[in-house]
Amino acid sequence: MPDEQVDTWVMPVVHRAFRRTFRAAPLWIGSVAAGDRERAEFVGHHLKLVVDGLHHHHSSEDDLLWPVLLQRVTLHTELVHRMEAQHKQLHVSLERINTLLPGWRATGDVVTGRELAGEFEMAAPVLNEHLAEEESEILPLASAHVTQAEWDAMGEQARSGSPKGRDGFFGLGELMQDTNPKERALFLAELPAPVRIMWRLFGKGIHERTREKLYAGVPQPHPNGHP
Repeated sequence: MPDEQVDTWVMPVVHRAFRRTFRAAPLWIGSVAAGDRERAEFVGHHLKLVVDGLHHHHSSEDDLLWPVLLQRVTLHTELVHRMEAQHKQLHVSLERINTLLPGWRATGDVVTGRELAGEFEMAAPVLNEHLAEEESEILPLASAHVTQAEWDAMGEQARSGSPKGRDGFFGLGELMQDTNPKERALFLAELPAPVRIMWRLFGKGIHERTREKLYAGVPQPHPNGHP
């Protein structure tokens, strides 16, 4: 049993970004006109960032969280195994998305786009259910039974797959899109000082311009969080 409880505040912040982007994905795809390869590549690139981000997020939990909880919280074994099963279910959806994405990015084919949008639409409620249960049931257990070092290691593994450069600033902005002032301050405080400076100087602008381009042609109402 850890001496002090871990503060798991960052996990719901990350979850909000995944919920929002999975809701938005079909709208982004629908904004691509038939055969518009340039926009299909732009949208597809950002869809790939979302899918890869969720994969790394889940992999860090599979490797470093579930084994710890199964060892220390034996009364909740069924719950942890349910989390693992939901990850596997979502992995199937992500694999189907990854199969469709390259062809659609290259052609902007309408039929493939509809199929791709449908995969995101089917995955979204499964993801929402999983994240909600993780927040209500798993995070309190993690706070009480996982050490700070173990929690930090999981976060480090998840971040190891984060994109760099312009994509990195876009991802950072998406994570902070729905934060309140306290969460935003905590989030920025954890970043290296040079990254905070770059974010203020040009990273925030990169994020805002990228979001505007992603939502160009998307009908109202936008998912919450759109400028």
